[in-house]
Amino acid sequence: MPSLMFKRAKSIPKAEVEPKSLKGRIVEELTFFSGLAVVLLSMMTFVWGHFKIPSESMLPTLEVGDHIYVSKFAYGFSRHSLPFGLHAIPGLPDGKFMDSLPTRGDVAVFRNPKSGMIMIKRIVGLPGDKIQINRGRLTLNGKEIARAPVDNYLYREHKGRKVGVDVYTEQLPGQKDVHYIYEQTDQGPLDNTGVFTVPAGAVFFMGDNRDNSTDSRDPNGPGFVPLDHLMGRADLMMFSFKQCDKEEGLRCPPKRFMQKL
Repeated sequence: MPSLMFKRAKSIPKAEVEPKSLKGRIVEELTFFSGLAVVLLSMMTFVWGHFKIPSESMLPTLEVGDHIYVSKFAYGFSRHSLPFGLHAIPGLPDGKFMDSLPTRGDVAVFRNPKSGMIMIKRIVGLPGDKIQINRGRLTLNGKEIARAPVDNYLYREHKGRKVGVDVYTEQLPGQKDVHYIYEQTDQGPLDNTGVFTVPAGAVFFMGDNRDNSTDSRDPNGPGFVPLDHLMGRADLMMFSFKQCDKEEGLRCPPKRFMQKL
């Protein structure tokens, strides 16, 4: 039987790579980061937005200093979804692309149709709903929304004032889970109102901190908010840099990270 003969493969010399010049490396890095910036800007513009909570109006759901991420396509896309003040560019059309009706109980970011200010509140009324506040109790389409007492305590506002609140759970029709609300009193300025009938193409907002919120109940608030002014649904509290100094007898919220809203 003839023996098999193997020839040793000749080693292939390594190709010599010419080192890049400093200018070439700089151009390469700038090209990479420019592309990354375009991708991030596109995501910010069309998919999600990042906002920071400035006030106590949504306590206890959202604390001052919380950083939240908002799903912009949850309700469709409009010029008010654009970042950096681009919504004010002349000639941009009103209305929404891929319009979708919110769910009662959603926490949403919107542009105040009166002042242009960006705000965040909870949607409690949809088109056609009749809403009234009677002795602090929310009535929706003639039915009083149940609330269950949970706790009561003092907390300190970021401006320094001590506030006493009763804590309740509440659940709106169509809302999957309960949410928490604060009540300082049931006889405050916005605790007794007439009947608000939400017009077509608009929603009605209220803050979870019921006696410390400028919302659709308030003559100085946003009123009925057109659907195309909704910037997105707040889906995630990502992180917070808020630091709370513990004081005897005062609530100090725990640090939170990656909390679904």
